[in-house]
Amino acid sequence: MNAYLEIRLLPDPEFPATTLMNALFNKLHRGLVEYGDERIGVSFPDCTERKHSLGERLRIHGSAADLDKLMAANWIAGMRDHTAVSAISEVPVDARPRVVRRVQAKSSPERQRRRLVARKGVSAEHAIRTIPDSVAATLKLPYVVLTSRSTGQQFRLFIEHLPAQDEAVAGNFSAYGLSATATVPWF
Repeated sequence: MNAYLEIRLLPDPEFPATTLMNALFNKLHRGLVEYGDERIGVSFPDCTERKHSLGERLRIHGSAADLDKLMAANWIAGMRDHTAVSAISEVPVDARPRVVRRVQAKSSPERQRRRLVARKGVSAEHAIRTIPDSVAATLKLPYVVLTSRSTGQQFRLFIEHLPAQDEAVAGNFSAYGLSATATVPWF
């Protein structure tokens, strides 16, 4: 990953930055699905886990050729009035590698109940008594709200920036631009 481009959200009196980031990330996800390669990663340079905010900048990392090809797909259409897109640039030499990954919460009591019934063979009533709705875990990480194209339901995609590492790790990225092991440059 020797290149990047940065997308900055512009102030908008009608929409808060979180709403715009959700829309931008939904569009990027569709663009990455269409693009089909697993060589593009993302990071959020303004991310503050203390405030649970991803901030107002999105960086897209990859080779210059991959970034050029992705941007040629015009996935950002409809967001141009709300964003400023930088030119593709070389990553600074002092950038440190960092993993930016998805974290999934085991937050659905209903899903946990179904699993308990299937694995342990207990009744649905017993599962409800064992796993009440109050056990839903909530992560204290920043997130984007995405809409599933298959079900139409909205869900939170929690994102964690792990500490900077000494060595870059190559690997594949998901259609969200995230990876549990591959690193992106952090600067």
